[in-house]
Amino acid sequence: MALTPVKVALRALLDSVPGAMAVETLPLSQCAGRVLARDIAALRTQPPFANSAMDGYAVRADDLVPANELRVIGESAAGRSFAGSLGAGEAVRIFTGAPIPDGADTILIQENADGVGQPTIRVRESTPKGRHIRIAGLDFSEGDVLLAAGRALDSAALGLAAAGGHPALAVRRKPLVAILATGDELVLPGEPVGPDQIVASNSFSLAAIVEAAGGTVLDLGIARDNHPDLAQRIARAQDADADVLITLGGASVGAHDLVQEALKRAGMDLGFWKIAMRPGKPMMMGRLGRMVAVGLPGNPVSSIVCGHLFIAPLIEALLGLPDPERDRSEPAIAGIDMPANDEREDYLRSDLSYSEAGWIVTPFQKQDSSMLGTLARARALTIRPPFAEPAKQGDPCRIIRLR
Repeated sequence: MALTPVKVALRALLDSVPGAMAVETLPLSQCAGRVLARDIAALRTQPPFANSAMDGYAVRADDLVPANELRVIGESAAGRSFAGSLGAGEAVRIFTGAPIPDGADTILIQENADGVGQPTIRVRESTPKGRHIRIAGLDFSEGDVLLAAGRALDSAALGLAAAGGHPALAVRRKPLVAILATGDELVLPGEPVGPDQIVASNSFSLAAIVEAAGGTVLDLGIARDNHPDLAQRIARAQDADADVLITLGGASVGAHDLVQEALKRAGMDLGFWKIAMRPGKPMMMGRLGRMVAVGLPGNPVSSIVCGHLFIAPLIEALLGLPDPERDRSEPAIAGIDMPANDEREDYLRSDLSYSEAGWIVTPFQKQDSSMLGTLARARALTIRPPFAEPAKQGDPCRIIRLR
């Protein structure tokens, strides 16, 4: 089977998504990090009344002649407005956020008034009409669309929704992603490790990627290299109505690589297998009913790199976020010479520094796909396209920042 180019594989994976997740309505307090399912419009006007942007005095601009004296007739504070009307030669002590009294058309800030706190103040300098006044509807008016569907609800979006009068929001349900590690050689962290065994790490890494992208994880544990155990755990994912099943390891065609066959026995239609990338070549994708099945390599670095390149966009597509297929790379400058590349697109674990010319990226010398320590130290992945010519130090390149 020919190797599938990275962009083709990503397009196929995103095309396998049956549609955006169902909608649920949650209290605003539970919406942080969720994705808005419908446009929301303002239920009120903000601010609902003209108010002061500064502490000082509500006055008439015509009265602000230097050395002119004004009589203070009252006070307007947030939540306690001045009930009367202001006339010529008068001022109302006002505080930030307080309603503008009738008759006032500007704010004399307290730094420009002598006698602050006294019954009479003296004007230091003039102020034009409308200065330091926030008009009603300055932020938004009732009926204005505040947030569009597909917006990830960060702190600013949640604050805007609250200010617009929304106690609850319609959001996309989080995709349920079942993660299944496979292999007789695996044990969980903290368990005794036999002479032929290693500690399983991939499940924890992929769970972090899934949750950061907006999904929720169902951990199916470790399946041993036999069809009954694999079938039982795949059935658990189906019974849980998981949206995605990620298998880790066992996707090749060796005598002990049973995952692809187990998924086919369960009814998977294979989409692609083997990608023209390094690390991550043995990745596969298919559909098992409505569930998207993704088989990631067993090597830890390979599975994590594939997680960044494929799993995060898949979760975004399920959530209805805009443009999950976007180019996530950015320009950088090679910090060392790099050799010509072969048919596979390389993602080199790299250090990163910043200069006036931009990001300087330096791939590590050792790039073995089993070396988690190297990946943990990496701040970026340097992308080497297929059949790239040799690159010299200082040449432009593309990177994906990791942190």
